[in-house]
Amino acid sequence: MENKPAAAAPKKSWVKRILTILLIILLGIQFIQPGKNNQSMEMANDISKVVTVPDSVHALLKTACYDCHSNFTNYPWYSNLQPVGWWLKDHIDEGKGHLNFQDFALVKANDRYSTVALRQDHKLEEVIETVEEGEMPLQSYTLIHGEAKLTAAQQKMIVDWAKAARKELQAKP
Repeated sequence: MENKPAAAAPKKSWVKRILTILLIILLGIQFIQPGKNNQSMEMANDISKVVTVPDSVHALLKTACYDCHSNFTNYPWYSNLQPVGWWLKDHIDEGKGHLNFQDFALVKANDRYSTVALRQDHKLEEVIETVEEGEMPLQSYTLIHGEAKLTAAQQKMIVDWAKAARKELQAKP
């Protein structure tokens, strides 16, 4: 019977050491802050400079899309807590890599899309696809940002706009 308390003491000692080490690591990583996506609210190259974007659609895009798909993100308080901040930075970098509404006029042709218009058209096609399939905005984003959750009518508004914008692009010389 006396052996049980003695055996339990070393186990408690290891658990305490591991928890202390984890706490030190958690506190230490708070000093390693990722860069913020707060470059500019400049709209000179925004998608609205390339195709017609009604104010109602632009407002929706800014509410539901621009935090991850533009050069300026409105960060919540918890973005300063690591590793959450790193996770958010990764999402934002990935989102901007796919589509940056604020730099839409700067899209360049590439090996797959021989002209700027073809590549921009493809970006709009992706907007249609991801919104129709409910992939965007991300569920992990809308859990915290309820205002970004799109209703069926709002999804339709964005899809209809993107289809019209594609036709507008295709009609350009």
